[in-house]
Amino acid sequence: MTKPSSRISSEIPFDQEGKHVGFLRLPHSIHRSAYGWIPIPVASIKNGKGPIVLLMAGNHGDEYEGQIGLSSLLRMLDIQDVQGQIIFLPSANFPAAAAGMRTSPIDEGNLNRLFPGDPNGTVTQQMAWYIEHVLLAQVDYVFDLHSGGSSLMYIPSAGCRRSDDPKRMDQALEIVRLFGAPAAYVLDSQSSDSCTLAAAAARQNVIHYGAELGGGGTLSPQALRVTIDGTRRVLKHLGVLSQAINVDEPSPTQILQVRGADYFVYAPDSGMFEPTVELGDSVQAGQMAGRIHFFDTPWREPSVAVFKRSGIVLCKRMMCRTERGDCLFHLGAPFER
Repeated sequence: MTKPSSRISSEIPFDQEGKHVGFLRLPHSIHRSAYGWIPIPVASIKNGKGPIVLLMAGNHGDEYEGQIGLSSLLRMLDIQDVQGQIIFLPSANFPAAAAGMRTSPIDEGNLNRLFPGDPNGTVTQQMAWYIEHVLLAQVDYVFDLHSGGSSLMYIPSAGCRRSDDPKRMDQALEIVRLFGAPAAYVLDSQSSDSCTLAAAAARQNVIHYGAELGGGGTLSPQALRVTIDGTRRVLKHLGVLSQAINVDEPSPTQILQVRGADYFVYAPDSGMFEPTVELGDSVQAGQMAGRIHFFDTPWREPSVAVFKRSGIVLCKRMMCRTERGDCLFHLGAPFER
C-alpha cells in the first residue's frame, strides 16, 4: 500500500546545515487566487549532530506569547549557537494567526483537535497531517507553546504529561522546573487526547512538553520573558544550544497537577460573568467561584458557580459575556505521584 504524501511543500531544506528561513506552501485555490498557496512561516538552524527539536507556537492563532517568543529567539540565534537542529514553526495554524483567532477562518479548524489530520482534507487537517507525519517524524523533542488565548488567562506555566515510569516523570519535572515559570502543571491523559499534538508526538515517539503562558488576547513583559528565557534554558539543558550561551538561573516553580473534570468550573447559565476569586487564590470545595448575571432579566438573582474541589486557581475566564458551558476556571492541586 502506497504511503500517503502531503500536498504541502517546504521552501527550506530540513536536512541541510545552516540557518534557513522561508515558508511551507499549502496549496489553496480560491476565487481571488486560482493557483495560490498559504504561506506558513518556518525556519531551521542545523549544525552538526545533536538533538533535533521542534519549537511550535500559534497552534491557536490568538495565543501570542509563544509566537512572539519563538520569533525573537529565531532572530537571536545563529548557526554557531546550535549543536544539532532547531526547527521553528511559530505560527503553526497560520490562517488563525493571521486573523488573531483560536481557529482558522477558512475551515473553522482547531489545529490542536485535528491530529493526526488528513493529507487531502481541509486546510487545517492538511497542516495537522504535515506536522505529525513530516515534522514530528524527524525530531526528538517538541515544545508546544500555548496561552489562554482571547477567552482565558493562565498563571504562566510549563506543562508535561504524567508518566507511570518514575525515571521519565523525574526527567519531565526537571524540564518544567528549568523552564522557570511561576507554576508548572502535570496533566493526566484525557479521553480527547488522541486529537492533540501531545498524542501526535506520542505516536511518533517524540518527547512533548507544553506551556500555558498567559492569555487574554494580550502580551505581558513577564510572560514574554518567561517564554524566551525558559526556552533557552531548556534547549541548553538538552544540549542543542551551545554551552557558551549564558542563561539565568530559573525562578522557583510551584508544581501542580490537573487530574480530572472536577478541576474545572463551567458557566451554569448564559449572561455576564462576575468572578469572585483571582488567579493564584487557594480555594475550597463548595466555595463560590463566580456569579452569572442576567442582562435580559436583571430582577433575577444571579446563578452561582462553585468549585467542586480544593486547589489553586491556575486559569480564569477573561470575557464577561458568557454562555452556559463556557469554562470559567480551572484549578491545579499540589503534585502527587
